[in-house]
Amino acid sequence: MDAPEITLPNDLRPADGRFGSGPSKVRIEALDALAATGTSYLGTSHRQAGVKDVVARMRAGLASLFQLPDGYEVMLGNGGATAFWDAMAFCLIERKSQHAVFGEFSAKCAAAAEAPHLDTPEIVEAEPGTHPLPYANDDVDLYALTHNETSTGVMMPIRRPSPSAFVAVDATSAAGGAEVDPNEVDVYYFAPQKCFASDGGLWLALVSPAAIDRIQTIAGSGRYIPAFLDLHVALDNSRKDQTYNTPSLATLFLTAHQIDWLLEAGGLKAAAHRSARSSEALYTWAENSNYAMPFVKDPEQRSSVVATVDFDPAIDAARVAKVLRANGIVDTEPYRKLGRNQLRIATYPAIDPSDVEILTHAIDFVVERL
Repeated sequence: MDAPEITLPNDLRPADGRFGSGPSKVRIEALDALAATGTSYLGTSHRQAGVKDVVARMRAGLASLFQLPDGYEVMLGNGGATAFWDAMAFCLIERKSQHAVFGEFSAKCAAAAEAPHLDTPEIVEAEPGTHPLPYANDDVDLYALTHNETSTGVMMPIRRPSPSAFVAVDATSAAGGAEVDPNEVDVYYFAPQKCFASDGGLWLALVSPAAIDRIQTIAGSGRYIPAFLDLHVALDNSRKDQTYNTPSLATLFLTAHQIDWLLEAGGLKAAAHRSARSSEALYTWAENSNYAMPFVKDPEQRSSVVATVDFDPAIDAARVAKVLRANGIVDTEPYRKLGRNQLRIATYPAIDPSDVEILTHAIDFVVERL
């Protein structure tokens, strides 16, 4: 059924109506900065100083933002986190991995580890809306965790299952908007179309000395590795501030600009606090509502960067999202495969907490008129 025509008053219109979980809001200031480069950046070689300087700035900025310990490095390559799952199967898992699965993306990561040259991965699973607890297993040589499950709005703590555990973390929707101790991970990888307010198609990874050693060891083992997925090749190119094949120059620039903005705003702690302010506003509104409620029941497991809110069956959340979209408030629909009567709202650092507050009032306005 089509939603009725409902027009929001001006005071219920956020200054920026983009609340998508990815691609996410790109700050206008970053777009203006990219446009201001004119002919000096876009359309130039990624092997030359102009672009390599941006990559160097991005790598140094990430090392500073995450306060990387000595010996950790920043790598990058094309293909996004989806490609990195396959790269992990070829270049990081020696024989068997354990996967914490609690949503669509953590499940896809586990599926990528079902490669013929590896043992069947061990799955530690939890129902959507909760997260599992990984445990130490001597047969496992890589623990694959997901910091934030974008499909459900669940965030899990990042800790090694044992002091010697080798841990790889998909941080695509958490990195840059949630705090993490890099000492607890060996590979913290993500794409920049979420908290880093850029476009997709790129992966970035913070890697420990143990991860670098494993990449080099597997590369020298004789295992077949496609060049596009070869992390040893990516490491070599990253150290030269470039990628193996041609990257999106706009993505690199926007990511670097966002990293600079996060550092100027106070670093990772300040960014995490900003996202938490926005998500807490949504959860508080939902808890006080007579028709909405947080999907994730345990407050300790609720995401600070992607909030999911269930609606009473009497209220059609899809119709609410449609009315909001008609009024310039976009991408509040739930993850398509979750199949819930809910809204999913990103609260990444680029999103202004005041816009989130206005959004809650706009939703109330729409629901009253539906």
